[in-house]
Amino acid sequence: MSNTPMAANPLTRAVLEIDEYVSGLGWDQPARLFALVDTARLRSQEPSLAAQLGLENESETTGLTPIEQDELPAGKPLDDFLGTIAWPDAVAGCALSVERLMLPPSAEAQVPQNLSDAKLAQWVAQHPERQEVRMTVAVLRDGSRESALRLREKDSPSEVLTGPDLVPGLADALSATFAD
Repeated sequence: MSNTPMAANPLTRAVLEIDEYVSGLGWDQPARLFALVDTARLRSQEPSLAAQLGLENESETTGLTPIEQDELPAGKPLDDFLGTIAWPDAVAGCALSVERLMLPPSAEAQVPQNLSDAKLAQWVAQHPERQEVRMTVAVLRDGSRESALRLREKDSPSEVLTGPDLVPGLADALSATFAD
């Protein structure tokens, strides 16, 4: 069992479980994609996989199990890659954990105009107020969303911020992977 704190709903617990797992791998990691499957359904339909994942003796009847997918292709923009994903019906949702640099809102006025994406990334990387953040965002087929944000400078489970609307653009992109 993980050290993930109990959360109010299965999606929040799944996001915190993924955040804990990725945190254990350290920083400077590639983006990681996860399928979210209903734990009870997984135990009944795939008992050998459930056993491999250590779920055969779980007493919980509700929950989501994150299953890490293959490594994302290097060099392909994330939004382009997400546009190629289609999930089977057994997948209830998906999650993505990705590291980025972010600036505080006070820095928005300082952003030079008409920079290419590469030049903007370079400008942000050199900004004195930049912060490294790991974002874990999850969505379900029914439209539910949850996010966890962890700052590198406050790398502690007690400092992880959660909420459904923390990274709306990424949540929208993940939701689009379930569009027909």
